[in-house]
Amino acid sequence: MRLLNRSAGRLSRHRRGPLAGLAVVLLGLLLTGGLYTVFSPAQAGSAAASEEQIAQGRELFLVSCSFCHGQNGEGMRSQDGNQLGPSLVGVGAAAVDFQVGTGRMPMARPGAQVPRKPETFDQDEIAALAAYVASLGPGPAIPDESDYSLEGMSDEERQQAITNGGQIFLTNCTACHNFEGSGGAMPRGGFAPKIRGVEPRYIYEALLTGPQNMPNFTNGNLSPDEKRDVIAYLGSLEDMPDYGGFGLGGLGPVPEGLAAWVLGIGSLVGAAVWIAAHTTRSTKKKVEA
Repeated sequence: MRLLNRSAGRLSRHRRGPLAGLAVVLLGLLLTGGLYTVFSPAQAGSAAASEEQIAQGRELFLVSCSFCHGQNGEGMRSQDGNQLGPSLVGVGAAAVDFQVGTGRMPMARPGAQVPRKPETFDQDEIAALAAYVASLGPGPAIPDESDYSLEGMSDEERQQAITNGGQIFLTNCTACHNFEGSGGAMPRGGFAPKIRGVEPRYIYEALLTGPQNMPNFTNGNLSPDEKRDVIAYLGSLEDMPDYGGFGLGGLGPVPEGLAAWVLGIGSLVGAAVWIAAHTTRSTKKKVEA
């Protein structure tokens, strides 16, 4: 018993030593770093991107992106504190592929919304930029076609995917993008863009990275299969007929109500005025008794 107490006392003294705390901290950091390396999201093309491609991407970045995002992607602020460009460390290659592939970046001018426009770079240059930004820190990778394709699924499985995607879209996306994906207005001069007809890869990347006012949906929020189902639902809208007649852009009750008032009630009022103006009147004088 005395031997056990002596051993416990010796361990307690070592545990209280000045180097014990440092050893525990270092062990914790090593363990955390190892777990993060194992479970962190894959970097786009981190295995396939060559040093030459990353160097090419850096050259393009310094010429076209560093004014707003900094020479090392750290972000930039103006003298009065306004954000010129956010930090790109950890945004991943998917964000670069979306923003540059849709022509939103480089920006033509700062504003409340960054609209889509013809892209500035070709696919090889976009891949090089994505590889360079991916080298700055781990982030979402560019999705493969198999991530959002319905290839190999039966008709029943396809229909189930579309139904499931419609439920997810109506729950999470209609407040901004409209029930048909036709877009809508946002506060402070922004707007949710139309997403019908957009390439599936860019929809998947937007879900991953959350560009501008859009929240990002990580695999913890929406699984890869659920993202695929949302894309399947949006694709099904392209072939869906307008059962009510004129779709009016699918923008909802405002244009439909306007059309009802202007065309419907307006035509009825016009018809009533025309009838009143062309009522037949008798030209015979009333015979007095």
